[in-house]
Amino acid sequence: MTDNTRVAVIGLGAMGLPMGTRLASGAFAVSGFDPWAARLQLAEATGIRPCQTPADATEEADVVLLAVRDRRQAETALFGTDGAASTLRRRAVVVLTSTIGADAAVAIADQLAVHDAVVVDAPVSGGPVRAGNGDLLILVGGADKNVARVRPVLDRLSSTLTVVGQRVGDGQLLKVINQLLAGVHIAAAAEAIALARGAGIDPSAVVEVLSAGAAGSFMLSDRGPRMLEALAGEPGVKSRVDIFVKDMGLVATLARSVGVATPVASAAQQLYLLAENAGLGANDDSSVVRLLGRDHGERK
Repeated sequence: MTDNTRVAVIGLGAMGLPMGTRLASGAFAVSGFDPWAARLQLAEATGIRPCQTPADATEEADVVLLAVRDRRQAETALFGTDGAASTLRRRAVVVLTSTIGADAAVAIADQLAVHDAVVVDAPVSGGPVRAGNGDLLILVGGADKNVARVRPVLDRLSSTLTVVGQRVGDGQLLKVINQLLAGVHIAAAAEAIALARGAGIDPSAVVEVLSAGAAGSFMLSDRGPRMLEALAGEPGVKSRVDIFVKDMGLVATLARSVGVATPVASAAQQLYLLAENAGLGANDDSSVVRLLGRDHGERK
């Protein structure tokens, strides 16, 4: 494939839209689908051809980029009513950019084989801004010949691309481990900021000062300012709480299946579950900080 490759992006949310925009700003012809009309309008303004169904978006595509929230959405987009699988071209490559777990990736690959399509497992990490800048970390699992066919697309989106293994699902395994670290780091940052606030120290010092030392992390620098916003109001949503409910669940499932204890990840998982049960599932994941102070019950 070359830069003339036709790409369909299914799911134009926080990650799908900037990825599609990045591809459309190059030499790729990009079509896109999202169930929300507002997202389609945004996509059209960036050079993506809007489509009303997944089937319409993938009818002429060489590569289908799936950028949805979870396994259920992935299977609906591919195999539901007007799903992408119904119009896939012969030998089209479906790229799974979502974190759905290795078992789900393998199951989808098996189903798509019936349609004479192949899968490259390529979950992404980095967030919307880095997606728009082509600065993502992409973890790939798939046969060399299939990865080679989509390499121009993945190279356009990534600054770091690692082929983890030859099996579909290998990329998912490493991404789940990535999410273990990310989820724990967010929870730790929230605890630090809440503790500073409770002790009467300006919580902004945790972000501004400690980020420069050994205690610093990407998540403290990235989520810390949004946690400060969450204590005072409502930050914009960049990554939802329920995403980490899903991802930490995948961590727990993987750990159980291989007999590895993950006590720190398990504790972080409980924080996200508490946040979801408190009605914060659709809020930015930085809002978990609101559960940790004495006054958390007073917020509405």
